[in-house]
Amino acid sequence: MQAVAGSLGAVVLGVALVIGGCASQRCEVSESRRVEAEQAFGNYIAAINSNDLDRLLAMFTDDVVFLTPNAPPIVGKAAVREWCAGYFDAFSTHWDKRSLEFEIAGDWAFERYSYTSTDTPRGGGEPIVGTGWGMLIYRREADGVWRVARDAVGPDRAPPGG
Repeated sequence: MQAVAGSLGAVVLGVALVIGGCASQRCEVSESRRVEAEQAFGNYIAAINSNDLDRLLAMFTDDVVFLTPNAPPIVGKAAVREWCAGYFDAFSTHWDKRSLEFEIAGDWAFERYSYTSTDTPRGGGEPIVGTGWGMLIYRREADGVWRVARDAVGPDRAPPGG
């Protein structure tokens, strides 16, 4: 848990530095860039809910970092592929995410959100419903596409036995 808290702290500090640096320079963001960045959030949710691993992976930068509770950071697209493949093999998932805050600074954007997830075991059984919060950091890459560079997520309550 301490490792996750430390990693999340690093993410928050990074966001603060990016946004703070931009604020001191009075960065202007075009409306089209803002719309593109905000659409990335909807595209990410749709990719998760598709349960299609390749579609989801297309939403990530190569150096993506996942921060999940009670686990070390998952670093890089190959590691995230392995983790997500196991998740999608075990569950059919559906996430509802609600954006609480969205800011853009140059080619970086961050989003704070709340979520409700429903994971239905593929082998049968009752769906597992969870709620929580998260922080996404997007990066606009050379091809003009906004991709998820960091995803930190935390449940509202500890998992059973946790």
